Amino acid sequence: MTTLGFQLYSARNFPPLSDVLPLLARNGYKQVEGYGGIYATLDEASLKSLKAELDRNGLTMPTGHFGLDMLEKEPAQALLVAKTLGIEAIYCPYLLPDQRPSGAKGWFDFGKRLQEAGKRYQDAGYTFGWHNHDFEFQKLEDGSTPQEQILAGGPDLSWEADIAWIIRGNADPFAWIERYGSRITAVHVKDIAPAGENKDEDGWADLGHGTVPWKDLMGALARMSARHYVLEHDNPNDLDRLVTRSIASFKSY
Repeated sequence: MTTLGFQLYSARNFPPLSDVLPLLARNGYKQVEGYGGIYATLDEASLKSLKAELDRNGLTMPTGHFGLDMLEKEPAQALLVAKTLGIEAIYCPYLLPDQRPSGAKGWFDFGKRLQEAGKRYQDAGYTFGWHNHDFEFQKLEDGSTPQEQILAGGPDLSWEADIAWIIRGNADPFAWIERYGSRITAVHVKDIAPAGENKDEDGWADLGHGTVPWKDLMGALARMSARHYVLEHDNPNDLDRLVTRSIASFKSY
C-alpha cells in the first residue's frame, strides 16, 4: 500500500512542532516532508534533536525542500541537514517572481542552473529535483512552458509534481503524468475546493473534499516512478481536520 507523508509547511501556522508530530503519528502517518523554515539554520546538535523527535514519533523524513540560495551557497549545510535527518530526496521548491526568467531560453538556462546545483547532491547519493507551482505551466511566446524548458535544460532533474498546482496552471495533469512520468519521483497530494468555496483557505481543500480526481490520478501515477506521496494544504484553518480527513480519503484510493 502506498504511504502518505505530510508536508510540514502545512502545519506552520499551528506550532509547536512538538505537538504536530504526535498528531500525525496518532493518525497513521509514517513520513513527513521538511522545508527550510524548520531546518535551514539548525546546527548539528539541533538537527540531531529534531531527528530524535521524529524517531520518538515513529516518523521518517525521506524528502525535503531546500531553497535555491541554500543549495547553491550553503551546500555543506544542506548536506548536513539531509544526512542527519535521513532525507533521501532533495527538491528545490520555488522561485520568487522577481527571480523568474523570461522566455524559453531563460527557463532552459534555469534548468541548466538547477542541474548544476544538483550535481553535488546527486554525486552524494541523493535524488535531486524541482517542485512546481502554477507559473511553470503558463505558455511562453514560442508555445512551450517553463516546466518543459526546466526539464529539458536539466535532463537529470527529478520532478516532485504538485498536481493541484498543475491544475491551477490550467494544464492537464494526466497529460503531464503521461509525458514525464519517468521523471516524477514524488507527488504533492492536495485538493482544490469547488469554485467560490474555502476562500479563507485560499481555495484549497482537504484531500477528498475538493474537485481534484485523485482516484483516477492515483491510477495514472501507479504506472510511473513516483516513490513518495506527500499531503499538502497551503493554508488550512483546522489542522486536526486536515490530518484526519485527508488520510482517510487517501486510504480509499
